[in-house]
Amino acid sequence: MSILPFFILIPLAGYLLSLLLPAKRETLISGLSFGVVGTHLAGALAFLGYWLLNGCPVLNEKDFVVFTAPGYEFFIDLYFDKITAMYLFVGAFLTFLVTMYSRFYMHRESGYKRFFNTILFFYLGYNITIFSGNIETLFVGWEILGISSFLLIAFYRDRYLPVKNAVKVFSIYRIGDVGLILAMWMSHHLWHENITFLKLSNFDLVHEHLQSHSVIGAFISLMILVSASAKSAQLPFSSWLPRAMEGPTPSSAIFYGSLSVHLGVFLMLRTYLFWEHQFSIRILIGLSGLLSTFVATGIARVQSSVKSQIAYASIAQIGLIFVEMALGFENLAIFHFAGNAFLRTYQLLVSPSVVSYLIREQFYNVSFRGRTIEALYPAKLRNTLYMLSLKEWNLDSLMYRYLWNPLKWAGNRLNFLTLNRVLLFFIPAYIAGLICLANDRLIPEPVHRVLAGVFSLLGLLMVLKSFTERRKARMSWTLVVMNHFWIALSISFNEHFTYSHVALYLSGIIVAGIVGYQCLSRLKRLEGNINLDQFHGHSYRHPRIALVFLLACLGVSGFPLTPSFVGEDLIFTHIHEDQVMLAFFTALSLIIDGLAIMRIYARVFLGPHAKSVYDMAYRSS
Repeated sequence: MSILPFFILIPLAGYLLSLLLPAKRETLISGLSFGVVGTHLAGALAFLGYWLLNGCPVLNEKDFVVFTAPGYEFFIDLYFDKITAMYLFVGAFLTFLVTMYSRFYMHRESGYKRFFNTILFFYLGYNITIFSGNIETLFVGWEILGISSFLLIAFYRDRYLPVKNAVKVFSIYRIGDVGLILAMWMSHHLWHENITFLKLSNFDLVHEHLQSHSVIGAFISLMILVSASAKSAQLPFSSWLPRAMEGPTPSSAIFYGSLSVHLGVFLMLRTYLFWEHQFSIRILIGLSGLLSTFVATGIARVQSSVKSQIAYASIAQIGLIFVEMALGFENLAIFHFAGNAFLRTYQLLVSPSVVSYLIREQFYNVSFRGRTIEALYPAKLRNTLYMLSLKEWNLDSLMYRYLWNPLKWAGNRLNFLTLNRVLLFFIPAYIAGLICLANDRLIPEPVHRVLAGVFSLLGLLMVLKSFTERRKARMSWTLVVMNHFWIALSISFNEHFTYSHVALYLSGIIVAGIVGYQCLSRLKRLEGNINLDQFHGHSYRHPRIALVFLLACLGVSGFPLTPSFVGEDLIFTHIHEDQVMLAFFTALSLIIDGLAIMRIYARVFLGPHAKSVYDMAYRSS
């Protein structure tokens, strides 16, 4: 029997056990986490020693099949090579250190149990990602990492800023998620199967496919680069990493100093053999990394917060790793990752102490800096770079101006829609669509393609309205659920396939949608006002409703191994490679869908409690 699944089963068992422990038993909670991570580290060291003594073989195992259909198979595949080995060692060792550190650092925090639950959940997602043998398995871990990031950044959920920054980080992660979805979609058409990373290492096979499908190959590589850049905070997505430091220092160290932030590097290394012969993509990767290094270095040098300074310094080093990969220095990139991960973890863990030491030095032993390299620049250039770095090159403003503000503008144009108007217009339109679908043999094929795009656009309008809705939480939730029905209808028009695919996709949506709506209705009966114009913090008084609603959010947004997760991947296989606009509408719907859902959860259940008698700052210093 293979040992690879045990590296995933150990953190999974630890996470499930930790959920059963009483919240006030700190010693028991931290002891379980420490034992689970320590056992995982011991097993990793023993396995790595055995693997090295046996000549470092490449291991690949098709673990089990989740779903199969004609021309489609969703299976969990595990893979182990030198890249996995390095990420396993670094991840196990640093998680062990951070868990030991957190036992005392988090003492008497009200969310002590919640913190260790989330750390074990993160570690589960991390191991699924690094052991993944295909993109589908990698995406399972990728999604777990995204939601655990959101929960840890918003750990201090009674404060405004951590919750706001958690939503901001999740929005960037969502872009990376859809980049991977589009890469999976096009790779299905390139390989006509769920390709494994073992097959990607076959040069002849890759070369044969890319020679006749060079544009498709470039598109897949570009989507992988977008996902990796979003996860590793490379330009233009760099501004989220310092905002993620709102969580506890141990989570900042393990997530944004060492492991999670380097998973974009892992994705590029894992797919290296696919894009290494695409010269234009390599130039783009190198330029992206070089530009990120230059910008992040300047910003890091003017930061007043030690954690922000470390964050931007880490971005700069990851940019250099991207450059190394683009130049073909794969092994150097792997070792660079390990060095940067250890350094940033150490810096973040000692940062609270260092601040107190430096304050003392500032009063008693002031020493001015000597001549720096900036002194050699012309005064105008030096001042310009200083002001740009101080403003963080307006990265946040650019993201808002060219990405989020256009979406909000489009959603605000739909303010005339009310729940009654939605029901009066869109439900009859949906019924008409179902009637057309039942008589699709009478409809010409070109009209089929047009109807697929029209219905997908209607779904996008639904979720745009949900994303910008500021009054009725239940209406926003209903619109998100309706969006999935429009997507299912549009893809059903696209080509003929068994309706069991749609049933699988919508089954999870319907159940989670009903549960979520019931949670919001019950909360409205108890509290009265649950509009989306402010943060209400209702998890303070209604933690059970908050937990059930979070699970419903995960079900609607397509969380891994739920029916909607497998259904989304399956639905995308029915979009043809020449239907870029349909794929774009569907992918954009899924991006905004996830954002709208987490926005509802954050505004209703997180943040300062609406009935608090204490004043709460709404802006950081």
